[in-house]
Amino acid sequence: MAPTEQNLQSRIRLIGILFVFVFLSVAARAVYLQLVQADDLAARGRQQHQRVVKLTPQRGAIYDRNGEELALSLEVKSLYANPREIADGAAVAHQLAPLLKMSEKRLLKHLTAKKHFVWLERLLSPETAQQVADLKLKGLHFVREHKRYYPRGQVAAQVVGFTGLDPKGLEGIELKYDADLQGEAGLLISERDARGRGMATAEQIIRGGAPGGSLFLTIDRTLQYIAEKELARQVKKSHAVGGTVVMLEPASGRVLAMASQPTYNPNAINRYHPGDWRNRTVSDAFEPGSIFKPFLLAGVLEEGLVSPNSKIDCENGRFEVGGKIIRDHKRYGRLNLADMLRFSSNIGFAKLGKKLERERVYKYVRDFGFGQKTGIDLPGEENGLLRDPKRWFEIDLATISFGQGISVTSLQMASAMAAIANGGLLMEPYLVERIVDGDGNPVYRHEPHVVRRVISAKTAKRVRGMMVGVTEPGGTGVRGAIEGYRIAGKTGTAQKVDPVTGGYSVDKRVASFIGMVPAGKPALLLLVTIDEPQGKTYGGQIAAPVFSHIAEESLRYLDVPPTQSIVRRTLPKQAPVVRQKKTVLEKTSITEGKSQMPDFQGMSYRQVLKAMQRQKLNIKLSGSGRVVEQSPKAGEVIRYGSEIWVRFGA
Repeated sequence: MAPTEQNLQSRIRLIGILFVFVFLSVAARAVYLQLVQADDLAARGRQQHQRVVKLTPQRGAIYDRNGEELALSLEVKSLYANPREIADGAAVAHQLAPLLKMSEKRLLKHLTAKKHFVWLERLLSPETAQQVADLKLKGLHFVREHKRYYPRGQVAAQVVGFTGLDPKGLEGIELKYDADLQGEAGLLISERDARGRGMATAEQIIRGGAPGGSLFLTIDRTLQYIAEKELARQVKKSHAVGGTVVMLEPASGRVLAMASQPTYNPNAINRYHPGDWRNRTVSDAFEPGSIFKPFLLAGVLEEGLVSPNSKIDCENGRFEVGGKIIRDHKRYGRLNLADMLRFSSNIGFAKLGKKLERERVYKYVRDFGFGQKTGIDLPGEENGLLRDPKRWFEIDLATISFGQGISVTSLQMASAMAAIANGGLLMEPYLVERIVDGDGNPVYRHEPHVVRRVISAKTAKRVRGMMVGVTEPGGTGVRGAIEGYRIAGKTGTAQKVDPVTGGYSVDKRVASFIGMVPAGKPALLLLVTIDEPQGKTYGGQIAAPVFSHIAEESLRYLDVPPTQSIVRRTLPKQAPVVRQKKTVLEKTSITEGKSQMPDFQGMSYRQVLKAMQRQKLNIKLSGSGRVVEQSPKAGEVIRYGSEIWVRFGA
């Protein structure tokens, strides 16, 4: 049956509608692609004709508090190849292998790869880069990247940390502040044709990239060097397995120095064991022993349970608690609080702990910051160990009262003692003072933060006064004394737990000394620990002298005046001593009790510090590099009260 005219018209209309719909769909798609997705598609098109390689970003620098560089990024060359441009890979590999210290087989694999871009060696030394460039081999190209460098070597290594090749922070401040230090990576862009073949390879384009922010630490490079030098000397001398030093500014919580042994050089990280990278001041906990006693003393004085003149029966050196025997190293009878601290009586402090009872002992220990992180801006900080008082037996209360059965980190101990030094305020310790962006604009500044008031200023002053007796004749810490200054200190000798038996080791101990100077208004708080010293093991014998040496040099450097008169001895006349070694102190003489100014010209910072220590001179140091100027001049008599200074220059 033939279709009617009406049916034909209906079909025509339907086809027309379909045609219009298809047309509109195509038009809409074209508008969408050309207007909405135009930028995205154009970028994709460009990417198909470009090869993009991400370059190493430039990290910001790390400075000490005086602006001395501790870490910076140097511009160096990295080597890559375009195998498509290399005619004889074997010949090129043969010439390159000795320079790059790689096997020819490995190099040949890279040079014959079916690629247009392969890295051969990143971050070359200037010498190696020049040697490769002198070969003038076709297909090899350089691009500038940034390599992390630590100009002070081992100084503050465990504080600053180090980076990987990325470069991502892997330890220390580098890890903690990685996001702030990390710069924006530049891009290496090369053109290629439709088949992916490189074009104009010799003239690559580098786009983008911006330096990261820079950090200014609270660490003082000179104080850090002094601390590391003295700590390393004693660890070596006593054949110890390690040690720590923490130096704080008590009023603010600023960390002025933080040293650990063993240490490492971040410029040659692969030469050291990973254990050397560890910052023991925050990651290693130990039983504090007798350096813990001032905190218990502060608690009983604050609560008014005893008066400063109260006397405690120390039971002639033997006292039973909960079926266990507590002993003192000597037999003591009735002692007042100052003498209990001075002679470090365990029995006396066990009895003070009983007066406070477990809940209040726990409260004060927690309030001083033990059993919790200090909040220091470093990775890897430990909490230490402080058990719930509900789990304490009578013997636990007694032993915790004199520093056993609790574990602390060096930083926790220093931070807690700083509260006694500054008048009763627990401050949050910190390392980063301020941050600036890549253009030097301020981004962040750390202000000192009071965590809480632990004890009154009156109690803190009383405890400091009692601690002075520890460093006076007859005290356990007399070797920590410094002529001209009153030192408030405390010695500690704690047995280590034997991991095999679970009990205390017979011969492994941690010797420690903590002190503040000047005692009346402390400018410095300093803790020294020596881990497993051999031979002499008491804190007063091993750690106290380290404290004395570090504190004495530091006080001179900081120009902190003596608080007591210094007894000066007049020595007989001596002939000048002439030393032959050129860079060591050359001329020294003492005439009528007055020293002559040595010749420091050309000496390094370290050599001047050693000379200062050897000659007992208080010299103001400024600048960096080597000595270019000094006053008085070499050979002139140093008069008492006169200004003595040395200036360093490039």
